[in-house]
Amino acid sequence: MFNQLRNIDSAFKHVRLFSFILILACVIVSCYALYMTLTFADNVQQRIYIISNGKALEALSSNKKDNVSVEARDHIKVFHHHFFSLSPDDKAITENLKKALYLADNSAKTEYDNLLEKGYYMQLVSANISQDVTPDSIIVSTTQHPYHFRYYGKQRIIRSTSIVIRSLVTEGYLRDLQLRTDNNPHGFLIERWATLENMDLELIKR
Repeated sequence: MFNQLRNIDSAFKHVRLFSFILILACVIVSCYALYMTLTFADNVQQRIYIISNGKALEALSSNKKDNVSVEARDHIKVFHHHFFSLSPDDKAITENLKKALYLADNSAKTEYDNLLEKGYYMQLVSANISQDVTPDSIIVSTTQHPYHFRYYGKQRIIRSTSIVIRSLVTEGYLRDLQLRTDNNPHGFLIERWATLENMDLELIKR
Protein backbone atom coordinates (compact mmCIF):
# COMPACT_ATOMS: atom_id res chain seq x y z
CA MET A 1 0.00 0.00 0.00
CA PHE A 2 2.86 2.35 0.84
CA ASN A 3 4.41 1.54 -2.51
CA GLN A 4 1.18 2.54 -4.24
CA LEU A 5 1.10 5.83 -2.30
CA ARG A 6 4.71 6.47 -3.23
CA ASN A 7 3.92 5.75 -6.88
CA ILE A 8 0.92 8.08 -6.79
CA ASP A 9 3.01 10.80 -5.11
CA SER A 10 5.80 10.35 -7.66
CA ALA A 11 3.30 10.44 -10.54
CA PHE A 12 1.73 13.58 -9.10
CA LYS A 13 5.16 15.28 -8.91
CA HIS A 14 5.88 14.33 -12.51
CA VAL A 15 2.52 15.64 -13.67
CA ARG A 16 3.07 18.87 -11.72
CA LEU A 17 6.57 19.30 -13.20
CA PHE A 18 5.27 18.60 -16.71
CA SER A 19 2.41 21.07 -16.19
CA PHE A 20 4.84 23.74 -14.95
CA ILE A 21 7.13 23.23 -17.96
CA LEU A 22 4.14 23.34 -20.33
CA ILE A 23 2.83 26.57 -18.78
CA LEU A 24 6.31 28.15 -18.90
CA ALA A 25 6.67 27.13 -22.56
CA CYS A 26 3.23 28.64 -23.34
CA VAL A 27 4.23 31.90 -21.61
CA ILE A 28 7.52 32.08 -23.55
CA VAL A 29 5.79 31.37 -26.87
CA SER A 30 3.08 33.96 -26.10
CA CYS A 31 5.65 36.61 -25.17
CA TYR A 32 7.66 35.88 -28.32
CA ALA A 33 4.52 36.07 -30.48
CA LEU A 34 3.53 39.38 -28.84
CA TYR A 35 7.04 40.79 -29.39
CA MET A 36 7.08 39.74 -33.04
CA THR A 37 3.60 41.20 -33.56
CA LEU A 38 4.61 44.57 -32.08
CA THR A 39 7.84 44.57 -34.13
CA PHE A 40 5.91 43.82 -37.31
CA ALA A 41 3.35 46.55 -36.54
CA ASP A 42 6.17 49.06 -35.92
CA ASN A 43 7.84 48.12 -39.22
CA VAL A 44 4.56 48.51 -41.06
CA GLN A 45 4.11 51.99 -39.61
CA GLN A 46 7.55 52.93 -40.93
CA ARG A 47 6.50 52.13 -44.50
CA ILE A 48 5.26 54.85 -46.80
CA TYR A 49 3.67 54.22 -50.17
CA ILE A 50 4.02 56.87 -52.85
CA ILE A 51 1.87 56.90 -55.97
CA SER A 52 3.95 57.85 -59.00
CA ASN A 53 2.61 57.55 -62.55
CA GLY A 54 -0.06 55.16 -61.35
CA LYS A 55 2.42 52.89 -59.57
CA ALA A 56 2.71 52.37 -55.82
CA LEU A 57 6.32 52.81 -54.69
CA GLU A 58 7.41 51.84 -51.20
CA ALA A 59 9.57 54.18 -49.14
CA LEU A 60 10.74 54.03 -45.54
CA SER A 61 10.21 56.88 -43.10
CA SER A 62 12.94 57.87 -40.66
CA ASN A 63 13.44 60.23 -37.79
CA LYS A 64 14.96 63.55 -38.81
CA LYS A 65 17.56 63.17 -36.04
CA ASP A 66 18.85 60.00 -37.72
CA ASN A 67 20.35 61.93 -40.64
CA VAL A 68 20.62 65.57 -39.55
CA SER A 69 24.06 66.03 -41.13
CA VAL A 70 22.94 64.75 -44.52
CA GLU A 71 19.78 66.87 -44.61
CA ALA A 72 21.61 69.94 -43.29
CA ARG A 73 24.29 69.74 -45.99
CA ASP A 74 21.67 69.31 -48.69
CA HIS A 75 19.69 72.28 -47.36
CA ILE A 76 22.82 74.45 -47.49
CA LYS A 77 23.73 73.15 -50.96
CA VAL A 78 20.24 73.88 -52.34
CA PHE A 79 20.20 77.38 -50.83
CA HIS A 80 23.55 78.32 -52.38
CA HIS A 81 22.52 76.82 -55.71
CA HIS A 82 19.36 78.95 -55.88
CA PHE A 83 21.06 82.09 -54.58
CA PHE A 84 24.13 82.00 -56.84
CA SER A 85 23.05 80.05 -59.95
CA LEU A 86 21.54 82.80 -62.09
CA SER A 87 20.84 83.24 -65.80
CA PRO A 88 20.39 86.52 -67.71
CA ASP A 89 16.63 86.47 -67.38
CA ASP A 90 14.56 88.58 -64.97
CA LYS A 91 11.96 85.89 -64.33
CA ALA A 92 14.54 83.13 -63.84
CA ILE A 93 16.52 85.28 -61.40
CA THR A 94 13.38 86.18 -59.43
CA GLU A 95 12.25 82.56 -59.32
CA ASN A 96 15.62 81.25 -58.12
CA LEU A 97 16.02 83.92 -55.44
CA LYS A 98 12.46 83.36 -54.27
CA LYS A 99 13.29 79.68 -53.69
CA ALA A 100 16.51 80.61 -51.88
CA LEU A 101 14.86 83.12 -49.55
CA TYR A 102 12.40 80.51 -48.31
CA LEU A 103 15.43 78.64 -46.89
CA ALA A 104 17.04 81.51 -44.96
CA ASP A 105 16.22 84.38 -42.63
CA ASN A 106 16.57 88.13 -43.12
CA SER A 107 20.37 87.93 -43.45
CA ALA A 108 19.96 86.46 -46.95
CA LYS A 109 17.26 89.00 -47.78
CA THR A 110 19.61 91.82 -46.73
CA GLU A 111 22.35 90.45 -49.04
CA TYR A 112 19.83 90.20 -51.88
CA ASP A 113 18.64 93.79 -51.28
CA ASN A 114 22.26 95.07 -51.31
CA LEU A 115 22.98 93.37 -54.64
CA LEU A 116 19.69 94.60 -56.06
CA GLU A 117 20.45 98.17 -54.99
CA LYS A 118 23.88 97.99 -56.63
CA GLY A 119 22.24 96.91 -59.89
CA TYR A 120 23.99 93.53 -59.87
CA TYR A 121 21.04 91.58 -61.27
CA MET A 122 20.30 94.17 -63.94
CA GLN A 123 23.94 93.93 -65.01
CA LEU A 124 23.61 90.17 -65.42
CA VAL A 125 20.60 90.64 -67.69
CA SER A 126 21.95 93.56 -69.74
CA ALA A 127 25.37 91.95 -70.33
CA ASN A 128 24.00 88.41 -70.86
CA ILE A 129 26.05 87.08 -67.95
CA SER A 130 25.20 83.77 -66.32
CA GLN A 131 26.68 82.28 -63.20
CA ASP A 132 26.61 79.05 -61.26
CA VAL A 133 28.16 77.61 -58.13
CA THR A 134 29.67 74.23 -57.32
CA PRO A 135 30.25 73.11 -53.73
CA ASP A 136 33.69 71.81 -52.75
CA SER A 137 32.79 70.94 -49.17
CA ILE A 138 30.12 71.74 -46.60
CA ILE A 139 31.06 71.43 -42.93
CA VAL A 140 28.22 71.26 -40.39
CA SER A 141 28.66 70.96 -36.61
CA THR A 142 25.63 69.23 -35.11
CA THR A 143 26.91 69.16 -31.53
CA GLN A 144 25.05 72.32 -30.57
CA HIS A 145 21.82 73.85 -31.83
CA PRO A 146 21.59 76.03 -33.89
CA TYR A 147 24.10 74.16 -36.06
CA HIS A 148 27.07 76.15 -37.32
CA PHE A 149 28.11 75.55 -40.92
CA ARG A 150 30.74 76.69 -43.39
CA TYR A 151 30.34 76.38 -47.15
CA TYR A 152 33.32 76.14 -49.53
CA GLY A 153 32.65 76.34 -53.24
CA LYS A 154 33.59 77.71 -56.65
CA GLN A 155 31.54 80.37 -58.41
CA ARG A 156 31.71 80.51 -62.18
CA ILE A 157 30.75 83.75 -63.95
CA ILE A 158 30.29 83.28 -67.69
CA ARG A 159 30.57 86.31 -69.95
CA SER A 160 30.59 86.45 -73.76
CA THR A 161 34.37 86.91 -73.83
CA SER A 162 35.58 85.18 -70.66
CA ILE A 163 34.83 82.87 -67.75
CA VAL A 164 35.82 83.94 -64.25
CA ILE A 165 36.29 81.34 -61.53
CA ARG A 166 35.89 82.71 -58.02
CA SER A 167 36.25 81.18 -54.59
CA LEU A 168 33.17 81.29 -52.40
CA VAL A 169 33.25 80.77 -48.64
CA THR A 170 30.21 81.49 -46.50
CA GLU A 171 29.09 80.61 -43.01
CA GLY A 172 25.98 80.73 -40.88
CA TYR A 173 23.75 78.74 -38.57
CA LEU A 174 20.94 76.28 -39.15
CA ARG A 175 17.84 76.43 -36.99
CA ASP A 176 15.53 73.42 -36.85
CA LEU A 177 11.95 74.46 -37.67
CA GLN A 178 10.40 71.05 -36.88
CA LEU A 179 8.11 71.61 -39.86
CA ARG A 180 8.60 70.65 -43.48
CA THR A 181 6.82 72.39 -46.33
CA ASP A 182 6.93 72.27 -50.12
CA ASN A 183 9.08 75.42 -50.07
CA ASN A 184 11.33 74.12 -47.29
CA PRO A 185 11.38 70.30 -47.46
CA HIS A 186 14.27 69.86 -44.98
CA GLY A 187 12.69 71.95 -42.22
CA PHE A 188 15.79 74.10 -41.57
CA LEU A 189 16.29 77.86 -41.66
CA ILE A 190 19.66 79.49 -42.35
CA GLU A 191 20.43 82.30 -39.91
CA ARG A 192 23.21 84.91 -39.65
CA TRP A 193 24.44 84.02 -43.13
CA ALA A 194 27.54 85.90 -44.27
CA THR A 195 30.05 85.70 -47.12
CA LEU A 196 33.61 85.33 -45.81
CA GLU A 197 35.44 85.14 -49.13
CA ASN A 198 34.58 85.77 -52.76
CA MET A 199 37.70 86.44 -54.83
CA ASP A 200 38.89 85.77 -58.39
CA LEU A 201 40.95 82.59 -58.83
CA GLU A 202 41.16 82.19 -62.58
CA LEU A 203 40.29 84.05 -65.79
CA ILE A 204 39.64 81.96 -68.89
CA LYS A 205 39.44 83.74 -72.24
CA ARG A 206 36.81 82.54 -74.68
